[in-house]
Amino acid sequence: MLRFEQDGAVAVITLDRPDARNAIDGPMAQAIEAAIDRIEDDDTVMVGIVTHTGNVFCSGADLKAVRRGEGGIIRTPRGGFAGIEKRVRAKPLIAAVEGKALGGGFEIALACDLIVASTDAQFALPEVSHSLLPTAGGVTRLTWAIPTRIALELILTAAPMDATRAAALGLVSRVVAPGEALAEARRLADAIARNAPLAVRAARRLVLEATTHNDEARIRVLSDQEWLVIHASEDFQEGPRAFAEKRPPRWQGR
Repeated sequence: MLRFEQDGAVAVITLDRPDARNAIDGPMAQAIEAAIDRIEDDDTVMVGIVTHTGNVFCSGADLKAVRRGEGGIIRTPRGGFAGIEKRVRAKPLIAAVEGKALGGGFEIALACDLIVASTDAQFALPEVSHSLLPTAGGVTRLTWAIPTRIALELILTAAPMDATRAAALGLVSRVVAPGEALAEARRLADAIARNAPLAVRAARRLVLEATTHNDEARIRVLSDQEWLVIHASEDFQEGPRAFAEKRPPRWQGR
């Protein structure tokens, strides 16, 4: 159903229901939330990757479970849909997508901070074609990420978007050959994990605030607050010291 593996400072969450196109049922939602908890609670983990087995990243909600009346349990109290939609996090997550990310599957990718996709990846929010709405972050996060009229086109037509167009719009960070998404996501995660943990998390918080709030004064105040925390940390002293001594920094995360 779901695998969790850690290699150094990077943890990989693998959606593993290929026979069900990695659709989200109650146990899968609970497992995703628990995996994110492990990443957030473990000081040795700096970055997480969400990937999958099979040729579909995720087809969204498990409609068989929904028909059985289990629609409520594909959401968790803290995380919302799939245990990730509304989950408050401090650490970066990267989605590594091959094949299709449909409906809630696309919303899982959107809930991550970065997306790496293979050239055969496709993203779609087909909800309106089923008289539904993409309310698990699809409307908001897609509109934050790309121009409004393009978001409207995708949502109102329910048409798929390929990885090349998604990258041109800035939705996807990197596009790679089929079969290479996870490896490229790992390279990206390793690049992030080399940096100072407190600074990475603070920078992420500020970028998300700037993306979701159009309040320049608020962002300036938050930036000043984050800077004071970083300035008082041991890592603030370690960065210049390591540079002067021509060695890799030894980050403590404090």
